[in-house]
Amino acid sequence: MALYDNLFDPLPIGNTVIKNRIVRSPHGTGLVGDDLIAYHEARAKGGVALSTIQATGVHPGSPSGIPLFSDSCKPFLTEIADRMRPHDMKLLIQLFHGGAGNPPLPGIAENWSASAIPNPLAGVIPMEMTKTMIDDVIAGFAAAAVRVRDSGLDGVDIHASSGYLIHEFLSPALNRRNDEYGGSLQNRMRFMFEVIGAVRDAVGEDIVVGVRLPNEDYVPGGLTAEDNAAIASAVEPVVDYISLHMGSYWRFHRLISPADEPLGVEMKANQVISPGLSKPVMVTGRIMTLDHASSIVASGEADMVSMVRALIADPELVNKARRREEHRIRPCIGSNMGCVGQLMTSGRISCVVNSSAAREQVLTFEPQDRVTNPKNILVVGGGPAGLEFARTAALRGHNVELHEAMKTLGGQVIMAASAPKRADIGTIVQWLADEIESLGVDVHLNSYVDEELIAEKAPDEVVLATGTMPRVDGMQQSDPGRSIEGFDLPHVYSSWDILGFGEITHLQGPAVIYDDTGSFEAISVADVLLQNGLEVTMVSRNDSVGSSLPYPPVTAGAARERLYSGEFDFIGAHYIRRIARSSVDIGVLFTDRKRTVPAKTVVFVGYNEPNRELWKSLQGNGPPVHMIGDVRGRNSMMTAIHAGAELGRRI
Repeated sequence: MALYDNLFDPLPIGNTVIKNRIVRSPHGTGLVGDDLIAYHEARAKGGVALSTIQATGVHPGSPSGIPLFSDSCKPFLTEIADRMRPHDMKLLIQLFHGGAGNPPLPGIAENWSASAIPNPLAGVIPMEMTKTMIDDVIAGFAAAAVRVRDSGLDGVDIHASSGYLIHEFLSPALNRRNDEYGGSLQNRMRFMFEVIGAVRDAVGEDIVVGVRLPNEDYVPGGLTAEDNAAIASAVEPVVDYISLHMGSYWRFHRLISPADEPLGVEMKANQVISPGLSKPVMVTGRIMTLDHASSIVASGEADMVSMVRALIADPELVNKARRREEHRIRPCIGSNMGCVGQLMTSGRISCVVNSSAAREQVLTFEPQDRVTNPKNILVVGGGPAGLEFARTAALRGHNVELHEAMKTLGGQVIMAASAPKRADIGTIVQWLADEIESLGVDVHLNSYVDEELIAEKAPDEVVLATGTMPRVDGMQQSDPGRSIEGFDLPHVYSSWDILGFGEITHLQGPAVIYDDTGSFEAISVADVLLQNGLEVTMVSRNDSVGSSLPYPPVTAGAARERLYSGEFDFIGAHYIRRIARSSVDIGVLFTDRKRTVPAKTVVFVGYNEPNRELWKSLQGNGPPVHMIGDVRGRNSMMTAIHAGAELGRRI
């Protein structure tokens, strides 16, 4: 018997039936061809009931990935449909037009929208659509649906959310028209109904036709949950299901809520909408565990639960739950640094905790080989890199012994997870610790490793995941040739001190944080100080809070909103000239600009010193030595975990 029986009940949708209630709503990947097929196939093999390929343009004026506006898309669609069918995962594709949200693209003369109101993502003023343009786009939706049906997919998801074209017609803030497509809600819904009607006329009941609606769009003056309840009730008779999704580019982080937001962040708005609906309802928004998904279905709040990021982290999530192995599910930590952060910066998704995500063509989720000659491997350091390596190597049959100098496993992740709104990131190291225990890795805590211990143990290979420590020399990147005057004063602390790994004698406001890295570290320090009632000014050589994070609107956006709503100020593009007993002198590099900021507590968040002494001493002296993680100077949980997995598969 499955652990969560209600999640494994079949559900009729239109002319088809899905085998369980765990689904994947559409999301961008940056993948094409066989890479995109392999990505979806891994989740199909993992037991997902239904998956929707990403938002896909139906019109040449809004191209994106798969050209649904041309018959050239059909060979690919046929292949991906054929590859999913043996696994009984229903496959849909989302039909969309980006409207004002389209980025400026070569060959596209202008963006089209309901009205001439720019989208924050694109920053261009769109053209208000004429009736001819409207009819052209509607015909594009219908023709795209026919291509989808003829290629063997199971259905289409019509995108009427996220601030894109149909949403722009629905929203009173974005639709300023005075014709039959503007004004009243009935008029603003006209374009959506004409799109759905044209799709239905073209494909009938042959395939599933669903619609994705906003539940709360966060465009000031836009659609409320109550408005969206009226829209959902009106459109329900002509669709097979309704998918609810929060956000727009006016509040980007609510489109893909990071760990700062509560679990099930969208359910409050959904509860206004879904009780009035009888057709199947799909929900999403930081639903990370099977237990949470089961409670949503049991309460009647939804019929299908989309777990996109959780299934990026572990494509085997559903099958593991069926086998009563939920404890073996690799957890999503909700940072957005690997998935959407990488998509928006590099054009291709990844995952902090799963190095095989979006690489399924070349890398299996778990190592498939077993070593023929197991080695005795000594790992120094129990942070994410050391833990991931130990797990991977042990899975392949190596004998692994891990030594950690602290009293707990997890390294700096444990420290970071202690900060407000950051507890979720600690789940991955706890999971890895549980995994290596079950695999029989020999773990030694409070264990300092030196050359003598290595000589005594005589391992075949040594893996150094020794991490970093805060610098004590007062070096800042803007002025690396000198030590900051006053850096040794007693009210000057490191982030480690503030996050519980040092001795704090007294915290007194006002406080100044100097952020030299632009990472989440300074954000967490600010959260702690604000929680302690201090007024905080963050000064940085960078131009914004969290500027070095992958695509800050989705990784730091929620934190920025939270900080600026409190007693917090930010001064960018400055460096520290001097720290005094009750102030900090700052300046602008290569200019005479000087400022003095009051400060009775100063926290310096800078680049740490890698712990490389053992690596240096072992060169040419003993077994082969490998370095992974922060000790290599990368300072990223994602690079640490990926490096551990790669080395664990290679030795």
